[in-house]
Amino acid sequence: MNTEFDVKSSLAKISNLKVSVFGDFCLDAYWFFDTGESELSIETGLPIRRIREQSYSLGGAGSVLANLVDLGVGMVRAIGVAGNDMFGIELKKLLLARGAHLEGFEAAEGWQTMVYVKPCHGHQEESRIDFGAFNFITRELQRRLIASLAAAAKESNVVVLNQQIPRGLSTPPMITSINNIIEDNPEVTFVVDARHFASLYAPAVLKLNAEEAARFLGKSVEVHMPLLRAKDLATSISKATGKPVFLTRGEHGLVIAHGDQVFSINGLQVVGSVDTVGAGDAMVATLAAVLGSGQDMLTAATLANIAAMITVRKLHTTGTATPAEISDAASDLNYVFETELADAPRSARKLPGTDIEVVGDLRGDLAIKHCIFDHDGTLSVLREGWENIMEPVMMHAILGNQYDTVNPEVYDRVQILSREFIDSTTGIQTLTQMQGLVKLVRQTGFVSESEMLDEYGYKELYNEELLKLVKIRMQKLAAGELNSLDFQIKNAGLLLRSLYESGVKLYLASGTDEADVIAEAKAMGYAELFEGRIFGAVGDVKVEAKKVVLERILRENNLAGHEFATFGDGPVEMRETQKHGGLCVGIASDEVRRFGWNMAKRKRLIRAGAKVLVPDFSQLPALLKVLQLT
Repeated sequence: MNTEFDVKSSLAKISNLKVSVFGDFCLDAYWFFDTGESELSIETGLPIRRIREQSYSLGGAGSVLANLVDLGVGMVRAIGVAGNDMFGIELKKLLLARGAHLEGFEAAEGWQTMVYVKPCHGHQEESRIDFGAFNFITRELQRRLIASLAAAAKESNVVVLNQQIPRGLSTPPMITSINNIIEDNPEVTFVVDARHFASLYAPAVLKLNAEEAARFLGKSVEVHMPLLRAKDLATSISKATGKPVFLTRGEHGLVIAHGDQVFSINGLQVVGSVDTVGAGDAMVATLAAVLGSGQDMLTAATLANIAAMITVRKLHTTGTATPAEISDAASDLNYVFETELADAPRSARKLPGTDIEVVGDLRGDLAIKHCIFDHDGTLSVLREGWENIMEPVMMHAILGNQYDTVNPEVYDRVQILSREFIDSTTGIQTLTQMQGLVKLVRQTGFVSESEMLDEYGYKELYNEELLKLVKIRMQKLAAGELNSLDFQIKNAGLLLRSLYESGVKLYLASGTDEADVIAEAKAMGYAELFEGRIFGAVGDVKVEAKKVVLERILRENNLAGHEFATFGDGPVEMRETQKHGGLCVGIASDEVRRFGWNMAKRKRLIRAGAKVLVPDFSQLPALLKVLQLT
């Protein structure tokens, strides 16, 4: 089974496929409320809720179809039903716009088109409104749909069976008829994505989530399913069906099982806001297309994982992923590691008599010649508290003139949104963070385009506030009121000196502007140990200092992974180092005390790939021993 493959070539193989999609075709509707002042209804005295904007996209089986089309599948057929209502007209219009073949698509009297309406107040989605949950399928409609499905299966490479709601098309009698079609077409790949009745289908490829997998086997549903448990379930189901099983685990990735083979694929890191609607549809569509083109299940799972990651970035729509998007994303993937360990500090494996945590097994051939250091939070705390400065800057930017008047509930939502964004972007250069802020301002809709700033404008506002704090601290250093040890993580200077004197080349890489990093390193008294190798942001979002420095030292020194290590308290440097096989040393520092653990950082660092974790450098001899430098 291939573990490495050419993404573009793999995706090109699906262009001649013929795929049929049967099941619950739905609309996903987004209604965006006006966030301005409302008036009271004369008739009821209740506040009027005005819709400023509305949008509709294909959901359920329709979302699967849309993903197949956007993946580049040659021909896609829709077999399902809609009502003769206005939503049914819109649904058929969207299917035709995708180029779907609708010979088997019915318009039924008395049938309410299935719609999931998502009212949105700014960025926040409110309680959903569902249509079409109480339809009843007649015998005649069932006969016509089964006839259409049987004919389509004879002309298809792949058939995707989608069961979205309990009272949709996939009733037990209908599934019995579908099973006859599966058994009559052994050469066709059937892929089932069934929320409630997966166990009723004849043997087919199954895409299940953890809840559906447990239900399949009659087991109790677990909120947080450990990896080993997920593997056991997937293996048991695959042995029962004789077909591949793909068990999705959200941000934890997915498990693949077939016969005696079982694999797991890590989840992918997504920075910023997400909308998980349609992620499962993107996954099942990609699995179906890749498997149907004769490729192996690990290739299918890897590409499906990427496709799902792309769609969750697309807000307020049922997103799809194109071959170009998948190829582009595949060139720079950020996997999430050891999620269970990250969430369980009590499971930490620490070296005897130390606070040094080791994740997994360290390679025994370490010969570290180069060390890359993040600055803020890893060595220096001159900028400690930057998050508390960025948060109000973000909130003022997002809420604009409504900052002082918006109701407390909305204010709290924006605050949570700001904090989540700051947490997920810690470590990247400030200008890139401000690019993300621009997107948030636009998405939330409180500020008009004419009032918005660009990333440079928001960065200037943030830097102005932050540098006030840094300037005061630098002045205290210059005046001798405080010394550099007052702004260092415990023993940071000693570590740098020890490495320098042992002949290790040191590099400083920061998301802070380069001139400021150099000035702060000089003020801290260790700039000379880096011998000019200090790098920071240069005002270009395309140039990520940490990534550039890493690639440069590898290229210029022809280094293998066992020859360099990166020390940092943020996920960016961990991820970039992990990709190149270097040793990731996570500094889970408490920046207020300058020693001791920050458990939130520990979690982020492990998920980003840290192999060694310390709260500070107080146990320096033991740390140097772990790094095989003594």
